[in-house]
Amino acid sequence: MSFFSKSPAAPLRAESEQQRNRRFKRMQWASFIAITLGYSMYYVCRTSLNVVKKPILDAGILDAKQLGVISSALLFTYAIGKFVNGFLADHSNIRRFMATGLLISTVANIVVGLLGMISVRTMAISQGLFYAVFAILWAVNGWTQSMGAPPCVVALSRWYPLSNRGTFYGFWSLSHNLGEFFSFLLVGGLVSLLGWQYGFIGAAIAGVIGFILILLLLHDSPEAEGMPAVAVMAGEEQPVQDKPHSISFTQKEVLKNPYVWVLAFASAFMYVSRYAVNGWGVLFLQETKGFSLSTATQIISINALLGIIGTVFSGWLSDVAFKGNRYIPAVSAGLLEVLSLILFAFGGNSLWINILAMVLFGIAIGVLICFLGGLMAVDIVPREASGAALGVVGIASYAAAGIQDIASGLLIDSHKTLVSVTDGVEHYTYDFTPALAFWIAAAGLSVLLVCVVWKKTKSVS
Repeated sequence: MSFFSKSPAAPLRAESEQQRNRRFKRMQWASFIAITLGYSMYYVCRTSLNVVKKPILDAGILDAKQLGVISSALLFTYAIGKFVNGFLADHSNIRRFMATGLLISTVANIVVGLLGMISVRTMAISQGLFYAVFAILWAVNGWTQSMGAPPCVVALSRWYPLSNRGTFYGFWSLSHNLGEFFSFLLVGGLVSLLGWQYGFIGAAIAGVIGFILILLLLHDSPEAEGMPAVAVMAGEEQPVQDKPHSISFTQKEVLKNPYVWVLAFASAFMYVSRYAVNGWGVLFLQETKGFSLSTATQIISINALLGIIGTVFSGWLSDVAFKGNRYIPAVSAGLLEVLSLILFAFGGNSLWINILAMVLFGIAIGVLICFLGGLMAVDIVPREASGAALGVVGIASYAAAGIQDIASGLLIDSHKTLVSVTDGVEHYTYDFTPALAFWIAAAGLSVLLVCVVWKKTKSVS
């Protein structure tokens, strides 16, 4: 465990203030690039399954319920892992911690892709064995995926002052959208050209790139590099305490904060709709609206790309226009999310209507990932417990996303109609109406919960 422990403070270097500030800025930006691009590669390794569901279903390899279980295996282990690893990240060497998680996630993708090739070409692996191994590997992938976001948020707390933390948190949050976009583009392209197994191989290549970037660019903390803490560098006013509290004590206080938990549940309901669209949206467009795999993946990828706009400007706008209060943009984005889901579900088969729905959904989710996905909770806790706050939000969010995958899979599978049997493989059509109602209701509940905490969203850390 000492390998992953936070680097000790190094003696202050003998250098001028100008030299120190220049070195600080260089390492600050290098770390920001590492966590943004590195975490986007995490996302490619996580969302590769979303693109290959239709080819797997068409090949009769797995059914919708089995795919739902596999997806939820990742999300449940991710939920627990994000809670545990959020607390650990506050104590950790974030470069080693983050790089290790991505490396194992990369290996999981490679193994699934190779097993798929063996299963299809040689029939040496039975369907049941492939399903069991796939589910286990995806559960492992979920745990190691949870080693990505916590060290990123800890890096932002260690390297950025309160005055612009929201701005850079927003810029970092675009890594979610970049990762989803790269996944739909890279993985979707390889699946269309070479087959679903190569989608996992493409994701693994992205993982290797991210692993190298993290090792080369991410720095643990200013203190480890022979500089004062960021609060000192920025001249922040330090709270007066009778005696300093340990990180563990501060983390326990986070668990007792009811506003952190309300924000966690608001994020949880938002994640239901977010993961529903990204996980089942391609299949919905193919089955209900008749789009091809390539067109469906392109439509869904738009929400990931346009989410960059919402994500990038959300933190900056709340810092500048609302003085750190995230309430108004968060509620506005939540309402936009509900509207976009209604348009996506019931707006018809027009290509442009569905593109518009994904544009609006992407912008809304981009804002909400930034605010509900962590920033609003991080804002109301001390800097030393940033990872713990993210862990609380994470376990609620991804447990809900995992429940969504099982519930959506059951709702979709229980409303199917047999249309043909070809070479012993049964082909069905699916009615998504109950699942769509579930997704929209979750988005509405998320907005209501945000309204409960609006007075507590201003930074106190």
